[in-house]
Amino acid sequence: MSGTVGPQDFRYRAFISYSHQDKAWADWLHKALETYAVPKRLVGMTTDAGVIPQRLTPIFRDRDELASAHDLGRKVNAALAQSANLIVICSPRSAGSHWVNEEILAYKRRGRSERIFCLIVDGEPNASDLPGREAEECFAAALRFQLDGDGQLSSQLAEPIAADARNDKDGKGNAKLKLIAGLLDVGFDALKQRELKRRARRMSALAALAVAVMTLTTTLAIFALVARHAAVRRQKQAENLVGFMLGDLNDKLAQVQRLDIMQAVDDKAMAYFASLPTNDVTDKALAARAKALEKIGTVRGGQGHLKGSLEAYEASAKIAATLADAAPTDAARQLAYARTLTFIGTNHWYQGQLEAAQKSYQAAQDVLARASHLAVNDRELQFELEMIDNNIGHVLEARGQPDSAAALYRSALSLAKELVAADSNKIEWAVALGRAHNDMGKLALLNGDLGTAIREYRADDAIETELLSRDPRNNEQKDNMLTTRAILGRTLALAGDDANGTRDLQQAVDAASALMKIAPTNTDFQEYQAIYAVQLARMHRLDGNLPAAQSLIEHALGSLGELATKDPASAYFKQDLAEAMTEQGAESLAGELPERTRSEVESALAALAPLLAKQPHDRTLMLDLLSTQLLLAQVSTDPQARAKLLNNIVDTARMQQSGHNDPRLVALQVQALLGLGKEPETRQMVAQLEHGGYGDRDFVNLL
Repeated sequence: MSGTVGPQDFRYRAFISYSHQDKAWADWLHKALETYAVPKRLVGMTTDAGVIPQRLTPIFRDRDELASAHDLGRKVNAALAQSANLIVICSPRSAGSHWVNEEILAYKRRGRSERIFCLIVDGEPNASDLPGREAEECFAAALRFQLDGDGQLSSQLAEPIAADARNDKDGKGNAKLKLIAGLLDVGFDALKQRELKRRARRMSALAALAVAVMTLTTTLAIFALVARHAAVRRQKQAENLVGFMLGDLNDKLAQVQRLDIMQAVDDKAMAYFASLPTNDVTDKALAARAKALEKIGTVRGGQGHLKGSLEAYEASAKIAATLADAAPTDAARQLAYARTLTFIGTNHWYQGQLEAAQKSYQAAQDVLARASHLAVNDRELQFELEMIDNNIGHVLEARGQPDSAAALYRSALSLAKELVAADSNKIEWAVALGRAHNDMGKLALLNGDLGTAIREYRADDAIETELLSRDPRNNEQKDNMLTTRAILGRTLALAGDDANGTRDLQQAVDAASALMKIAPTNTDFQEYQAIYAVQLARMHRLDGNLPAAQSLIEHALGSLGELATKDPASAYFKQDLAEAMTEQGAESLAGELPERTRSEVESALAALAPLLAKQPHDRTLMLDLLSTQLLLAQVSTDPQARAKLLNNIVDTARMQQSGHNDPRLVALQVQALLGLGKEPETRQMVAQLEHGGYGDRDFVNLL
């Protein structure tokens, strides 16, 4: 069969060959090709690939087409023979697939090598030729080499025709168009310009639709208020429209990146909900409204708009409270109300409003306690209680009550173990167990038990890693794993295991960077990537690799500065930025630039002091402030000012009501005492640190 045979002589327009681990990509490509409308001006033209059709159908996929086949080999070979083109989804999974390789060989042996097209979705082309990177190869051997006269692979390299769907290459949209251009044998630019015009028309239509829907919704709301006798009917119409606005319309606007209209839709929905009474609609409609408001709050929180997020959550809670009060024996309503209160508490927590956060969490806890007799042994209710125990524990710890927090952490661990024992396949329950281990690791660290802390963090890491192996494309689980990996890396470094600590921190930075490419507006991913880069920079600095440290810190400062400016209500962004400034000062000192160090460290202190004043018992804030003061003392040229800084560190450490054995706190106290020339007072503390396995490089170098 020659390459000049037209597609009209084949049953299938193309055959998609892929590893079933890449099923999501195959699903997308199959739908993208079969739903693509060929530009009218091209339809009917004749190219080397044949007469251009209106649609690229049908496209063959073995899983869809041969679900009931008994002789898979024969059927696949028949389908290959009846396919005008072969498309290979290229990744390390498909490169290692015997089945994919055989399909490519079979197609080439039919003399149709020039009709093979590649879609790169992961890995690296020809990585097999790069020492140490062989595992990244995305081209199967049958793609990389030509056939000899006997139909066997030769040593002569081939040059596959490839479109690259990775975010930093062609991207999905352009890659799809490149494939279609190849299938039709037309210029890519011709399709690209046509697609841009289509997108512009679609965006205009969506914008017009959004405005029309919002106008209609507002009109319906007015009618509902004026014509009370028609309230129920009109309310249903309005709720359906708002559901569309927050659902399908939002999804479509996201596809074309019209975030401005998405924001307008959300704001309009908020105004609409606020304008309606809560006493003349059905309970079902009220519940839907509360859920929609909760969704708005979650979206805004993910974008870093904490105040707007809180506004939506509080509106949702008001409705949920009305529903819960109206049906005190309805466990589902009580659970929904408690969850909204928990969202409110977390929002306050992120803003550094600890008292308000604790109040909201305890209110949620009270609601669940009253509902517990309604649903005895209800696992979902038990799960909510576990999360609230965990959250209140964090707040109590930040408010200087670690003993009370410890009791709640142990309760959360016990509840999580029960949940996982009841059903090990529930991912959110396994995540809760990992989180509980993480909290126990933190308690062990506060008590100076580094060995137990590392074991607990490793238990969490093992759980997160196993969960990600179940669903490698789950970005939320990638988020969970990278934070756990970073915490483990930091703790290993405290114990002197710099190699593994650096490795784990690098993995956390890489994972956060990958997630940022998928969701560039997610502020959590941006924060993680930056703050873990700061911690990794410290490891490089202590290892003597100052250029690598400076490169990381420069990028982190830019990201954190942007986040802090975008959401000035976030105490965490301000603290992260101050931590980055302190590390920048340490790097300037390592580069023998004391004046620059002083300026950078003073900026960090100016940011940390008001934060600690609001949360005087926050351990991380206190450690950050003392570390910054210690660095400033090192570059101070005024003996009195230097002594004042060092004495403040010692006094602050001694005044702590709990966590006296925290090795980080003890080490700071030792360094301050040595700076004051009080070496005899440090001997017992140094022995304590050595006995507990403390081996932080900075501290060891000082000793």
